[in-house]
Amino acid sequence: MSDFLIGVLALQGDFREHIHIVKSIGEKAIAVKTKEELAIVDGLIIPGGESTTVGKLLDRFGLMDVVRAFPMENKPIYGTCTGMILLAKDIEDSNQFKIGLLDVTVKRNAYGRQIDSFESSIFIKKITTIDRPHNSIFIRAPFITRIGENVEVMSELDGNIIMVREGLLLASSFHPELTDDCRIHKYFLDMVKEYRG
Repeated sequence: MSDFLIGVLALQGDFREHIHIVKSIGEKAIAVKTKEELAIVDGLIIPGGESTTVGKLLDRFGLMDVVRAFPMENKPIYGTCTGMILLAKDIEDSNQFKIGLLDVTVKRNAYGRQIDSFESSIFIKKITTIDRPHNSIFIRAPFITRIGENVEVMSELDGNIIMVREGLLLASSFHPELTDDCRIHKYFLDMVKEYRG
């Protein structure tokens, strides 16, 4: 076990699953809802949920600027689904509250409604192999329609960008915490170790 602590934003959504998978790897994780809790973590996961609701809650509780300061403090952030939307600088056809750190444009609910949820085996650069893809779960998932010049595309599905990294920021359209495959979380933990080291 390392001596760092991962925070999982717990305002709404499936934060418990992220905490479980981080702990299953042997690392420490806590649910975070306050500035004080955000201050003590070394990396942050923003889970799936409802992006408009989470954005409003971040603003209402005064947490938006604290999260925005994470990269300046060498603290990585990983956003899944809703987390990807909130991290994006631009959201198509929306003026909702957002963190706005990741130089991408996202399209919300790009794959349809809850009833259109699906699973797909995907290749992820630096994380999976051709013979061992990641079985990914998409629930009202977004995808990325524009990337900035410093954004690295890590995975695509049917020509749509579904996972990216930009420095300390990692984001995916899908929900790795709903599977028993911990490789993406291990990759994020390695990011935390690298920057906190």
